[in-house]
Amino acid sequence: MTLQARIKKSFGAFTLDVDFDAGSETFGFLGESGCGKSLTLRCIAGIETPDEGRIVVNGKVFFDSDAKINLTPQQRKTALLFQNYMLFPNLTVKENVGAGIDRKTPKDVRDEMIFSEMKRFSLTGFEGRYPAQLSGGQQQRVALARMLAARPDILMLDEPFSALDSHLKNVLEQNLVDLFEAFDGTILYISHDIDEALRFCDRIAVVESGHILEIDSKNELVHNPQSEAALKLSGCKNATPAEYAGDHSVWIPKWGITVQTEKTVPKDVKFLGIRAFMVERVDGPAENCFKVRVDRISDSRFDRSLLLGFVDRDNSEVPEVDREDDEMKFLHQHLFWRVNMLGKSQEELPDVGDVLWIHIPRDKVYLVTH
Repeated sequence: MTLQARIKKSFGAFTLDVDFDAGSETFGFLGESGCGKSLTLRCIAGIETPDEGRIVVNGKVFFDSDAKINLTPQQRKTALLFQNYMLFPNLTVKENVGAGIDRKTPKDVRDEMIFSEMKRFSLTGFEGRYPAQLSGGQQQRVALARMLAARPDILMLDEPFSALDSHLKNVLEQNLVDLFEAFDGTILYISHDIDEALRFCDRIAVVESGHILEIDSKNELVHNPQSEAALKLSGCKNATPAEYAGDHSVWIPKWGITVQTEKTVPKDVKFLGIRAFMVERVDGPAENCFKVRVDRISDSRFDRSLLLGFVDRDNSEVPEVDREDDEMKFLHQHLFWRVNMLGKSQEELPDVGDVLWIHIPRDKVYLVTH
């Protein structure tokens, strides 16, 4: 079970230009809205036609601009799950589940295929209901059952949880586990949520402005990101421009500090990253220790996020920006720090206005060149 995709399609100022292969795996696309993730899936499904390229699924050529091949969506046998599930409102649950099954299939075989998938997704007893009579979770299960009942060559899911609240999302994720276990082939999964992508995907493509910047295993994406986009998408709150200052040191213009690194610094380094929960509180000056001021705090259930301004800046040419003058520049001059609140009293937690020392571990620093 394989997918080979080389797709190029232009829309004025935006051009999608991607080239990737996938096997029997869940292959994720991670990127911001409008970067080309959904357009890639729509081209594979035949909903959009590339300007040029080649798409092959399990040895079957879906599209080849040179050979003038462009199969219809029906001929491609793909299953694409949109964010809103796209159920037919005038069809019952049973009819929706069977909507993608080949019409030439004998009725008894067809009924068995429908029953099997309805049972898999706990839809027995809902056969005669219409989509409007179902909850959001039930509608999703119908859509997943329809995907498998059609016996597609490839599964594609476009942010299937974007319209769900966090509690329902956690429950319905188990439905996807059932789907993925039942399907032996290539699954393409779109998300802008790094945790969701890590739970489901074997490999992840980082997409930005219509291009794939890198393709990595989920472990590599988290622990060894190769681009600024990957830094940010992998949940790294601190991704800031950096300049070469030595084989093991980088100058951070927006922070006004020099950071020592465990890894050798590439001469063409562009960005440094440090995860907010890797920052450590210390008693005083030492290597990679900096005096900071707490300018903002924000509490969640278990963590306090702090915005730290550097008090002692290495270079007077980098003036501190006032928040009222430029909010974005003000934010970019700060370091994000996340503190675990469990087991701590309010008096133990840093608060706005506190001046303290923090340490950036040299072995926790990420360095990227693009």
